[in-house]
Amino acid sequence: MTYTPHGRHLIAGDWLSSAASFTSDPATGPAQIFGAAGADLVESACRAAETAFESYGQTPVAIRAAFLEAIAEEIEARAEAITEIGTRETGLPVARLQGERGRTTGQLRLFAEHIRAGGHLDLRHDPALPDRAPLPRPDLRLIQRPIGPVAVFGASNFPLAFSTAGGDTAAALAAGCPVVVKGHPAHPGTGEIMAEAIHAAVLRCGLPGGTFSFLQGPGADLGASLVCHPAIRAVGFTGSLAAGRALFDLCAARPEPIPFFGELGAINPMFLLPAAISARGAAIASGWAGSLTMGVGQFCTNPGLVVIRADQAEAFTAAARKALSEIAPQTMLTAPMAAAFRAGCDRVALTPGVTEALRIPCADRQAAPALFRVSAGDWQTHPGLSHEVFGPMGLIVEAETEAEMVQIAQTLAGQLTATLHLEDADLPLARRLLPVLERKAGRVLVNGFPTGVEVADAMVHGGPYPASTNFGATSVGTLSIRRFLRPVCYQNLPEGLLPEDLR
Repeated sequence: MTYTPHGRHLIAGDWLSSAASFTSDPATGPAQIFGAAGADLVESACRAAETAFESYGQTPVAIRAAFLEAIAEEIEARAEAITEIGTRETGLPVARLQGERGRTTGQLRLFAEHIRAGGHLDLRHDPALPDRAPLPRPDLRLIQRPIGPVAVFGASNFPLAFSTAGGDTAAALAAGCPVVVKGHPAHPGTGEIMAEAIHAAVLRCGLPGGTFSFLQGPGADLGASLVCHPAIRAVGFTGSLAAGRALFDLCAARPEPIPFFGELGAINPMFLLPAAISARGAAIASGWAGSLTMGVGQFCTNPGLVVIRADQAEAFTAAARKALSEIAPQTMLTAPMAAAFRAGCDRVALTPGVTEALRIPCADRQAAPALFRVSAGDWQTHPGLSHEVFGPMGLIVEAETEAEMVQIAQTLAGQLTATLHLEDADLPLARRLLPVLERKAGRVLVNGFPTGVEVADAMVHGGPYPASTNFGATSVGTLSIRRFLRPVCYQNLPEGLLPEDLR
């Protein structure tokens, strides 16, 4: 089934055109023209969201849960068309997009189940103690309430699960917050058809048109206009450190600052402990190669850094080089991303002390695995080596001693994940590393690989800056809903005046 985009914006239930436009750059097939929203459409979308919040923010959880399930059903009704335009725009394989679609609909249904059970409300009640001496206690009830309209920025690397109907949108809608999405220009047609699915669910459930709006456009002006609009009460973002930090600063500089929940990427270090390497070094190298190149390395949990003892590095490097050399060049999401990947590899290769272990030439929109080595001392001397290179590039850092491995952990910036590969004999060193790594990362793994983020109650996808801008939150899992809620205490309110979920 082929989907032909119309290129318009969804605002308050209507599909509207704009005077300005941009042209898509698909991996295959003809380019399409899409409208580029300006400040006037931002104003209309945000005001519609604020109006919708007056009723949508008061809806019982049963209605919101049914809405989330309706979105999942509407996505599934468009499954073939979503896959077709998604592969055409991004170059991602069919199986990847089918899996991501299942993750997206599964996430919507999980959130529906979670809020239907009241798991997001954190209900607390301290009954009145009128006879308490020396002072009586009033009746106190606490509940989490939605904060208001939320702006969501679609991600380039997950056209479904982290974009129009992805985690941030699902969490905000579950919380009771209308959403204004800025679609990512790398896959505008995919964003549009997903917006059509959400719009259909809005109509099915009889919700206000402003519950969900969808804007498109390239460049920074549209995003800046959106986060600075006074009706917006929070922002969800997945993307680069530079773009995320710019938006974060805008949110903080507003007359009334708002929270910016930005997931900005990481190098996701893996610490390979001595006994583990001795027992199964080749298997770890092979697993790392698969994780490093999954999705052409375009995952925010891509494990780009390995820390290993220097006397074990040679054999591990040889095994990793062999595994990586068997992986053919693949198409990246956009031509600029592929160019940035090659530039990042060049930067690493030219850093003093770095040795090139594998570099496969590639051009245009293609990327091939790259592998480099460096001593722990040189890695710490050149901070640029700790910056993310978005793509299938791995850097092996060789530590002379266990103490040096711990020192490397201590100097890491914030990460989404940190991994320990260990055997029982490695437990003493692991016990030294774990207290350090749990301060550095939102998720700590043992004997696994971080690519693949389970959508579940216990998942944390976040971490200290610069991995994210709010290390107390997660952008994956049911806890992500709490980002768009705030606690309100009701004192001595009569039953009829309490929110329905508190009665």
